[in-house]
Amino acid sequence: MRKSRAVKIKDVVVGGGAPVSVQSMTKTDTTDVAGTVRQIEEMMRAGCEIVRVAVPDKEAAVALKEIRKRVPDVPLVADIHFHYRLALAALDAGVDKLRLNPGNIGPVERVREVTRAAAAQGVPIRIGVNGGSLEKDLLAKYGTATPEAMVESALRHVRILEDLDFHDIIISLKASDVHRTVAAYRLLAGQVDYPLHLGVTEAGSAFSGSIKSAIGLGILLHEGIGDTIRVSLAAEPHEEVRVAWEILKALEVRKRGVTVVACPTCGRLDVDNFMEIVTEIERRLAHVEEPLHLSIMGCAVNGPGEAHDSDLGVTFGRGVGMIYKNGVPMRKVAGEDIVEAFVAETEKLIAEGSSAAPSSMPQLVNIK
Repeated sequence: MRKSRAVKIKDVVVGGGAPVSVQSMTKTDTTDVAGTVRQIEEMMRAGCEIVRVAVPDKEAAVALKEIRKRVPDVPLVADIHFHYRLALAALDAGVDKLRLNPGNIGPVERVREVTRAAAAQGVPIRIGVNGGSLEKDLLAKYGTATPEAMVESALRHVRILEDLDFHDIIISLKASDVHRTVAAYRLLAGQVDYPLHLGVTEAGSAFSGSIKSAIGLGILLHEGIGDTIRVSLAAEPHEEVRVAWEILKALEVRKRGVTVVACPTCGRLDVDNFMEIVTEIERRLAHVEEPLHLSIMGCAVNGPGEAHDSDLGVTFGRGVGMIYKNGVPMRKVAGEDIVEAFVAETEKLIAEGSSAAPSSMPQLVNIK
């Protein structure tokens, strides 16, 4: 496990052994205050712990102040490129972190002004290196955006801040492919102790991008590299958050909401609409924040075993479902009634204080 220093973003600690946090970015026009606030609230309901908004111009900076007022409890990050005055305006609006590259916002005097203001407010800065927007001299030196070029870019920006005695830094090194992303983070991880923000940038659609992100982030997190993650999809931000949590849950890094084990089905299947049942149960329980392990199995071969390892489970046999609680059979339910019955039993379990007896799934770091 890589050891990193702790950096605080409002009330969320990144690095220093804190749980890997989930973040995403709004996709609205920031000047649309009402729409941006609605999207932020939707992201938070999905489990987003840090929210980033784009601040491309003065109008967006003005809107940011009102957004801050309407979502006072959200750790809010301003995404700044090139214009140091926008960074100062974002700090004046009360943001909790800046995402900028200090080498891109002008002479050292301007960088010093921003870092002084950030330090005075206890606001960290994320240096965000993207494979698609490296400095021209590095592209000329390396021929393309290699992992080595990305790391050199990051360290260049780090040195600018360190020379100004600013160390409240988080770093990201994002490429649009898995290999470069993983290689870049591996290369940087041993050279600095700053927290690392993981992501495969411009990963793609909800389908292909989720797979690419799961592989890239999964490799790094499995190696103990990474302190916060953002899944970048051509999809709604709450979907990015949902995928991020599934990655963390699959690696048993953190737990939130329901984890559903469902059989892939085969010729032994004893219920006709099994896939629809699984989809509907997941949809009906999407609001649940408590970590629960559920199993939905189509026959009696693996069903009882999976049910034994679950807080709640169901196994089908000839159109009838047997519901299990902590591995113990509870009652039989007709196949057409199983969704309502299973959802009701899950909500009852939550009302009772989650499982009365612990399942065999490990209880990991608690959600903050």
